[in-house]
Amino acid sequence: MSTLKISVLQQPLVWMDGEANLRFFDSLLDGLNDRDLIVLPEMFTTGFAMEAAKSSLAESEVISWLQAKAAATHAMVAGSAAIQTAKGAVNRFFLVEPGGAVHFYDKRHLFRMAGEHEHYLAGDRREVFEWRGWRILPQVCYDLRFPVFARNQNDYDLALYVANWPAPRALHWQTLLQARAIENQAYIAGCNRVGTDGNGHGYSGDSRIFSPLGEVLAAGEPHQPAILEAELSLESLREYREKFPAWRDGDAFSL
Repeated sequence: MSTLKISVLQQPLVWMDGEANLRFFDSLLDGLNDRDLIVLPEMFTTGFAMEAAKSSLAESEVISWLQAKAAATHAMVAGSAAIQTAKGAVNRFFLVEPGGAVHFYDKRHLFRMAGEHEHYLAGDRREVFEWRGWRILPQVCYDLRFPVFARNQNDYDLALYVANWPAPRALHWQTLLQARAIENQAYIAGCNRVGTDGNGHGYSGDSRIFSPLGEVLAAGEPHQPAILEAELSLESLREYREKFPAWRDGDAFSL
């Protein structure tokens, strides 16, 4: 598929209430049609709470809901949730296909300034998944500050960043998203929440979809709920990377 139609849901979250958040997103997704990919914020069932995994919805409930939404919209539905596993809690980014297939990535870089590393286990691998001919790299919030982890090894076309990124550092969020697009010659979509969480932290959203040249294709108004939409062109991406093959001169190294 040459064109990918993407929707990014910049929305508020109800603190620590999984059922309320699912019902809220039910109402939003019911109105989305003719999309290929729908992106929800980080920890979309609870907000960014350190105790979320112990009291949030079970993984099976989150997956069942995502599968139902993907089937109903005929789109891949993606977003992260706090999940309790046999080994411990993880911040798990799910990407679920309409046919029911479930892909996931566990957040690698845990936000120590909030103590996330004391409550969650870090993921141990970078993941890339293919959807309708597009290679997609999922990343979560604080991952954005670590460009080596997201370095494009000519293995992805689109990177997704879901976040609960606080308003005082909104400039960092916007600038780093744009930088990831330019340096990796890839589309970048960043989905951040709005509103205030149970700890009193405010979130301005500032969600963005960037082209591989760093152009803004869609932008969410600060502090306002929004649904960002864009059509991404795989043909244009490939033409640009062939015309300006900076990726060929990257330094050889691996993590």
